Amino acid sequence: MSQAAPEFILTLSCRDTRGIVHAVSGLLLEAGCNIIDSQQFGDLQSADASGLFFMRVHFEAPPSVAGVTALQPLLAELRRRFDMDLQLHACARKPRLLVLVSKHGHCLNDLLFRWHSGTLSVEVAGVVSNHPDFRSLVEGYGLPFHHLPLTTGSSAETKRAQERQIEALVERHEVDLVVLARYMQILSSEFCGFLAGRAINIHHSFLPSFKGARPYEQAHARGVKLIGATAHYVTPELDEGPIIEQDVARVDHTLSPEDFTAIGRDVESVVLARAVKWHVEHRVLLNGQRTVVFR
Repeated sequence: MSQAAPEFILTLSCRDTRGIVHAVSGLLLEAGCNIIDSQQFGDLQSADASGLFFMRVHFEAPPSVAGVTALQPLLAELRRRFDMDLQLHACARKPRLLVLVSKHGHCLNDLLFRWHSGTLSVEVAGVVSNHPDFRSLVEGYGLPFHHLPLTTGSSAETKRAQERQIEALVERHEVDLVVLARYMQILSSEFCGFLAGRAINIHHSFLPSFKGARPYEQAHARGVKLIGATAHYVTPELDEGPIIEQDVARVDHTLSPEDFTAIGRDVESVVLARAVKWHVEHRVLLNGQRTVVFR
């Protein structure tokens, strides 16, 4: 039986200039690789354009290639020539997730089901919560549940100590992505810095119009016609990180606040799942305060 060809995903960004696509494809050809899919985008058209070029290449390498390390020397010249931010990922390795949740479990339940059913290709390292509510759900999937309690009146020092426990879990379990699945705690700037580019949050799209508790009730009271959700990367600026995905659902006067909440939670679950899937498939590249998403 012939050995299967290993597959990789190459992502890169650099100043837009001539010859980038030719250089990348030519290098892969010389290395005996076969390009399966390639997408690129040059951010040049708008007044606030960054002038950067972005590319994602899915390719297969010769069976003799043992892994990412074997291909790195071939990519060094690309990095030097174009001053690239370049990442190479082996498709055989599933990214590792740590999920954070508080008292609303719809997003957590959705992610765990997608993982368990194989539609989300990740490894779940565990679930962290500041409440004990979802221990049985998580352990029912055979996953570790870490109850790291915080109360409304917890001091900044107590919160930071709890965050350090989460940081230790991230390092110990080699976590690639932290998912805030309705984790209702404001993260410190130190924690946000530790998680930079590898933490995704979900929130209702009513911000900043409907801040604080019970946003769906506030939206119902104002008679809105669309409700939705936003998934974004975590930054020290609360709910202002680069947006990965958004979606909406239409509502009307016949629906109750409870209906609004149920519909909103469905949208939140779907939007977060899409964002996580695209991130772990290395389809999302940061472009300043924005993202480039290759679907």
